[in-house]
Amino acid sequence: MDPKPYQEFAEAKLGFKFDDPSLIVTALTHRSYVNEHKTAHQNHNERLEFLGDAVLELVTSDFLFKNFDKPEGIMTAWRSALVRTESISSAGYELGYEPLIRLSHGERNGTDRAHAVIIADCFEALTGAIYLDKGYDEAKKFIEKHILVKIDEILEEGSWRDPKSYFQELAQRAENETPVYHTIKEEGPDHDKTFTVAVYTGKTAYGVGVGHSKQIAQTEAARQGIEKIKAAYPHLFSRKKFQKPAQKP
Repeated sequence: MDPKPYQEFAEAKLGFKFDDPSLIVTALTHRSYVNEHKTAHQNHNERLEFLGDAVLELVTSDFLFKNFDKPEGIMTAWRSALVRTESISSAGYELGYEPLIRLSHGERNGTDRAHAVIIADCFEALTGAIYLDKGYDEAKKFIEKHILVKIDEILEEGSWRDPKSYFQELAQRAENETPVYHTIKEEGPDHDKTFTVAVYTGKTAYGVGVGHSKQIAQTEAARQGIEKIKAAYPHLFSRKKFQKPAQKP
């Protein structure tokens, strides 16, 4: 395996080359690739993903603890928003390592959602690889640059909150109505159903969600509802940033 394109990526996007280039190659190798190439001695990225997930959670927790004077429950929700699949896959797409990921042919033809999960898993594995090769401080810089910078956006938009609860709060404030969810379609066999759910306030449909459970579909419908309320009632969304506590002497 020629590590040159991986090292070129690392130098261009991370600012360094790996002392052990096999780490970045492994970080961007999916299990399906190893299963498809059984005769080659290959490692996939799940162990690095396990390590990187722990480093990501530690750095994020440390950042929130030191910069915000909030109760544990709120900081847990903020941390979950920062490190959820959508956030770290977005960071992965921005970094641009997708063409370097080694996948089976089947996985390459997967759904957008499946690709987003793979991108996120690779981000965690890359974090683990940086930690092993360059140490904690370099891994921390990587996380700060690509994940923690999203904190203001997450707090301002309220995306850290449970979508159904948040949409209900906004709907009650805006229209004095409690949202109602209606399942409008069920498709597929019992073991693999797909549900389509619409959410209404009064007679107005605010969002339609699709998922493999009613809960997932309702959550997606609520997310759409939040965006529609945001557009219709912008005054409900404070743009004031959360203030960090003063540094202790």
